[in-house]
Amino acid sequence: METTGVVRRIDELGRIVIPKEIRRHLGIKDGASLEIYVDKDVVALKKYSTMSNLVEMSNIYSETVYSTMKAEMFITDRDNIISCPNLRKKEYLNKQISKYLEECITKRSKVKEDESKKLYLTEDKFIECKYIISPIIANGDVIGLVILINDGELKDTDKNVVDIASNFLGKNVEE
Repeated sequence: METTGVVRRIDELGRIVIPKEIRRHLGIKDGASLEIYVDKDVVALKKYSTMSNLVEMSNIYSETVYSTMKAEMFITDRDNIISCPNLRKKEYLNKQISKYLEECITKRSKVKEDESKKLYLTEDKFIECKYIISPIIANGDVIGLVILINDGELKDTDKNVVDIASNFLGKNVEE
């Protein structure tokens, strides 16, 4: 664990302020939820993702889609790509999503791009492709996205696969 050299006091209500520089560096936004871990005399904070318990299921789903349809499926939470095909893991897994994808989450956008176009999954990496994006909604809130990338023609079955994935993941978070 690296030290920052920053010292903060706990106030009378037990609160501590995480410095703005650290929040910015880690991508922690106002209102974000944090998980608290304790290990002996160390207290650690981690960004909380409602999708964290679905990562394994998301990986299986995206790999199944790839092996069956030869289409690539990416699954995100509100901040990061949490699942992608094995051939893209080094490039994209656990990387922060692009502003475009953040906007899709904010606007609750369903997108179908039938013409090949640059899709920025992260701010610095894009894939030239045709794609479908569907928000994952749990308890009325958008908690992530399902993105299907295909080089060929996008069909109704592609849209159905994305809708099934986003509905399935949303329902599993609600339970």
